[in-house]
Amino acid sequence: MTAVFSHGRLRLYLLKLLNEGPKHGYELIRLLENRFLGLYAPSAGTIYPRLQRMEAEGLVTRRQAGGRKVYEITDTGRAELSARADELASLESEIHASVADLASLANEIQDEVSGSVRDLKRELRQAAQQARPPLVDKPWRQPKRPWWEQPDIAPSRRRETSGDQAEEAASSPDAAELERLGAEVRAEATRLARRPDLRPAELRTAAAVLTSTLTELRRLLGR
Repeated sequence: MTAVFSHGRLRLYLLKLLNEGPKHGYELIRLLENRFLGLYAPSAGTIYPRLQRMEAEGLVTRRQAGGRKVYEITDTGRAELSARADELASLESEIHASVADLASLANEIQDEVSGSVRDLKRELRQAAQQARPPLVDKPWRQPKRPWWEQPDIAPSRRRETSGDQAEEAASSPDAAELERLGAEVRAEATRLARRPDLRPAELRTAAAVLTSTLTELRRLLGR
């Protein structure tokens, strides 16, 4: 995106936007973000210094409105916009091509993420099916004995039995594999969150993947 707006072309595009009507800095940022389908948005540190230089050069004026600084194009700014009309047309063409490339990249990421989510859901379903005990047909059910004939199981023995069952479940290969996958997902999410080169759209896509995974896990747990 820096190549598209190199050599003073961002200033030219800001003049174009201001020629459509007065705007404050945040509004200009949002318009640029919308122009690039949310995949690029200039920072305030990029926009406001340029607006200040444009004001110093007499291309725009500034006034306070509703607690915000609103910028308007001047006659000098319109004259520069008219003189650079051919350059603006070329810039618009490059922006259109850049947006098409970004949209294609976003679709590829979305397709890859969707495939990963489907694979993960399939693995979770398979793991859940393997963890379920097999169904055994019972031709008859032993009648429940009256309370005075039932054996007395001490509470401590019941706790011991439950603890043994929990320990057996925790030590199963399926449980160990699930914990390993969870640790890998956590590590990958941490690496993604700390990578400075990722765009906001890519981070939002990764967050959507994790949200979908958590939803599937909670469904399996019945929560």
